[in-house]
Amino acid sequence: MRIIIKILAVAAALWAATQLVSGITVSETTTSSRIVTLIAVALVFGVVNAVLKPIIKVLGCAFYALTLGLFALVVNAGLLLLTSWIAGQLHLSFHVAGFWAAFWGAIIVGLVSWLLDLILGD
Repeated sequence: MRIIIKILAVAAALWAATQLVSGITVSETTTSSRIVTLIAVALVFGVVNAVLKPIIKVLGCAFYALTLGLFALVVNAGLLLLTSWIAGQLHLSFHVAGFWAAFWGAIIVGLVSWLLDLILGD
């Protein structure tokens, strides 16, 4: 049950990013297909984060220390760009139009996910 709530929270965060960042789009026409796409992209984003983020943290430990953790913003932007590419390969209509859109989108996704985790709890 916790995993389903987390996926829905990430989908809501991705929706917020599509509303607030002009370079992040979901090009579905109906609301139901948009929701399904966002949930599918949330699943992809979760898998990408679960697999790659720990590896990147280990390999980039010095960058995290030197930048006092700000390197995490760049990593999260890269992971969002990778998620966009994978979504395209899976024929999902989610697109991130470059690094800066991914950068601001990753910040929004992180903030909204954090707020929803605070509200919903563990």
